[in-house]
Amino acid sequence: MSEKITAIIASSLLFINVIFWCSILFILTPIKFILPEIVVRKVMDPIFSSIAGAWISCNSGWMKLTQRTRWDIKLPNNLDPKGWYFVSSNHQSWVDIFVLQHVLNGKIPFLKFFLKQELIRVPIMGQAWWALDFPFMKRFSKSYLEKHPEMKGKDIETTQKACAKFKHMPTSVMNFLEGTRFTPAKHEKQGAKYQHLLNPKSGGFAFALNAMGDKFQSLLDCTIVYPEGIPSFGDFMHGKVPEVIVRIREVPIPVEFSQGDYENDPAFKLSFQNWISDLWDEKDLQIADIKREYAQQQETCNASLASYPAK
Repeated sequence: MSEKITAIIASSLLFINVIFWCSILFILTPIKFILPEIVVRKVMDPIFSSIAGAWISCNSGWMKLTQRTRWDIKLPNNLDPKGWYFVSSNHQSWVDIFVLQHVLNGKIPFLKFFLKQELIRVPIMGQAWWALDFPFMKRFSKSYLEKHPEMKGKDIETTQKACAKFKHMPTSVMNFLEGTRFTPAKHEKQGAKYQHLLNPKSGGFAFALNAMGDKFQSLLDCTIVYPEGIPSFGDFMHGKVPEVIVRIREVPIPVEFSQGDYENDPAFKLSFQNWISDLWDEKDLQIADIKREYAQQQETCNASLASYPAK
């Protein structure tokens, strides 16, 4: 199958999948305005989560049909589809989202990503994310807050309000702590202290923990490596992602981090940031190890092929 045909088939199946499941969501969404909040959380949320899970399963279906990707996955064997998890990962491409959904679907509750407030305006998908209660974040710059001091703390309230909905139903909240996709240019501009990562931003995680109390049972620390190079979304649709390596570990969340004041307690903020920094140090070393092992395997494979006599 040529890359062009692969892209046409994959794009068509992706579009059909979006329209089909969004149509079902939009038919059911008005019910959320009619029923009491507690009924919505206990009755409608499981239905919406089942629809979202089926949506992701269909995505995995067309991915298997159109992609020749080799998957190298290692994850904990005790994951609970009825648990509460905070999920974090390094971020390199829009493909990361499909990877995480494919790997974790059915093993933990449906992943809900932190999204920028502006994304709610995206046609169809923005409304679908809203219907599925994705947490939308509205962050204000320092320059904006200097001109509008009355808005200080409003972004935190928005995050806490969004996460408070998840107290009544098992949930997985996903956040890319780097805040943006890794590129060499961004890495250089940041002066990042890591070789393979951008500097993490821990505020969103801290606010989510504060809003959820002790509901999150653990952090799922995900590491994604594309050993043949970071793919664009176009590469993905053309079937040009030869291998994906995923490593996931479960990390306990210290109890004190669900009780502190990240915004107003400097000591707590520093302690939390140091914890995240330690996780990022380990992830950076892990990525380096994965890439080195992959390169060694490729060298061994090439040497074995070269040893065969030419016909």
